[in-house]
Amino acid sequence: MIHTKVRCREIIESDVEAIADLLTRGFVGRSRNYWIQGLRRQAFRPVPEGYPRFGYMLDNDGTPVGVLLLIYTTRMEGEKTTIQCNLSSWYVEPAYRNYAPLLTKIAQRHKEVTYLNISPAPWTWPIIETQGFRTYSRGMFFSVPALSRAPRWSKIEVISQHAKQVEGLSEAETELLTRHARYNCLTLVCRTQQGTFPFILQPVRIRRGIIAPPAMQLIYCRSAAEYATCAGRIGRLLLRLGKVAVVVAGNGPVPGVAGLYTERRGRKYFKGPHPPGLADLTDTELVLYGP
Repeated sequence: MIHTKVRCREIIESDVEAIADLLTRGFVGRSRNYWIQGLRRQAFRPVPEGYPRFGYMLDNDGTPVGVLLLIYTTRMEGEKTTIQCNLSSWYVEPAYRNYAPLLTKIAQRHKEVTYLNISPAPWTWPIIETQGFRTYSRGMFFSVPALSRAPRWSKIEVISQHAKQVEGLSEAETELLTRHARYNCLTLVCRTQQGTFPFILQPVRIRRGIIAPPAMQLIYCRSAAEYATCAGRIGRLLLRLGKVAVVVAGNGPVPGVAGLYTERRGRKYFKGPHPPGLADLTDTELVLYGP
């Protein structure tokens, strides 16, 4: 069948309901409310000027038949401003799959942007690599922080979404924590004799294996070393919340923290001028849409 009216265009706010319907059809197991919540979060978050708010769609005479969600974020690297784009959910109706390359081509056309693919299925890894993406995180470390010793003279503090300032943190990091608290993340600071260390965690579903312990995903910390320092305090807090494990993206175990590292899944890719930080999944699909 020849589709003469198919075109690729930017998604606008009036498309959101139809895009949610399309994604619900395309992703079995994801409810429409899941997509609506994420799209609404995208609708109200700041987006770098000149870049799409939601991403792109294949439009067949006014009806969306394909979609690629994009999440653009401004990053500060020292004094330099960079642009990062999380290539998120992709779906094209089977009858229109021959138009799918239009979405990929238009979505990755900005050479100054660093593109991320943080949740590819293992069978897609070779395809992604042929598109010029490079691995920056080869696997996942399933840590059990409660088995670590808590540092002496330390304490853990939950940061509210309403906090105006946090002692020991910059204004930018305070805003980062409160923004993610509004996304229903668990935002913490661990105060030690060495300093004040911020953390962002999010509940995550472990879908495979005989044993699936209640877990959190580490969304943000400054470094793996800071996580290791505060793991004992974090783990004891999480036990009170009914959580046992913390999943950490990386290229090996976190020294000093008990757990299991695997490269069978969890690979993360980037393409562009600025390799992302290992311990920084802020403002990505994991946060806006959830696990």
